[in-house]
Amino acid sequence: MMDLIDSFLNFLVPPASMVILFFAWPALCFVRACEWLYNTLYTENSIQDKVVIITGASSGIGEQIAYEYARRRANLVLVARREHRLRGISEKARHIGAKNVIIIAADVVKEDDCRRFVTETINFYGRVDHLVNAVSLGHTFYFEEVTDTSVFPHLLDINFWGNVYPTFVALPHLHQSNGRIIMNASVENWLPLPRMSLYAAAKAALVNFYETLRFEVNNEVGITIATHGWIGGEMTRGKFMLEEGAEMQWKEKREIAVSAGAVEEFARLIVSGACRGDAYVKYPSWHDTFLLYRAFAPNVLNWMLRLLLSVHGTRRTSMMGVGRQLPVDAARYVSESTSPMKLPTGPITFSQPQQKME
Repeated sequence: MMDLIDSFLNFLVPPASMVILFFAWPALCFVRACEWLYNTLYTENSIQDKVVIITGASSGIGEQIAYEYARRRANLVLVARREHRLRGISEKARHIGAKNVIIIAADVVKEDDCRRFVTETINFYGRVDHLVNAVSLGHTFYFEEVTDTSVFPHLLDINFWGNVYPTFVALPHLHQSNGRIIMNASVENWLPLPRMSLYAAAKAALVNFYETLRFEVNNEVGITIATHGWIGGEMTRGKFMLEEGAEMQWKEKREIAVSAGAVEEFARLIVSGACRGDAYVKYPSWHDTFLLYRAFAPNVLNWMLRLLLSVHGTRRTSMMGVGRQLPVDAARYVSESTSPMKLPTGPITFSQPQQKME
């Protein structure tokens, strides 16, 4: 009997939900506009004098978020492994308008390091108002072609535990200030794209973690989940951070031409949304269209993605850092493509036969 009921609901609920959504969409847009207006008028639009910890602040989105908070005259704590990078960013942040800036070299995948930079923040400022988890690390290899799995823990540690540990340590202090956690996700957490399997899995786990935490903290601590599509940053230029803050090139520049969005614009939207108290920040927002297909017509979404990806021709790989020996010519290209840089200590890989890199 239960199987019969489930079969009936499987047939009825999806099309009925689409019809309801179609008629409810104008009302939902109106409610969303009212919510945005209320948040704009009555929430913490002024971040001046508040204390903001930003992890992953040495480059990319984290760096630009630091500048956006600086323009709002916040007190900053910049955390990353590359202390030399943080020095220059801190000076620029002060010049832009930050009240005070302290820099702390730390590894966010180590709980003791997280306790240290949160403790130093409390000792210096006496409070924490915003925790921005901007640490992120992507990859461009096909999962089945990996022969050296030593990179797997680094990917999952940085993308998942590198957000969870700072949140765990800072949460008691955020409760005291009725503060906010801001996390940097990606559209890959629900939109399947090739060569990003581990990255997508880590981001999906991270989003689910924060969605669950949102209910646990019961609005005593706000949570803003920022989701982006292609963003021009270090990840799209092929840089990989691993161990002791060394800068390594573990994959070539992406073979597919990407029209990346502006990091500065995404950072501005994140900080504006966090100050308004928004639960979500999306850039660009049209990606949400795919969510409807994911929920109600997943096969259509799969066909669409396969069609879009097929225009790039035969399969091309990005295999540096996953197990095979790198040819001499490829090694020369890598050594000349970034400065300064160090090669990984383990075996380096590249696709065979070698493709010409653009």
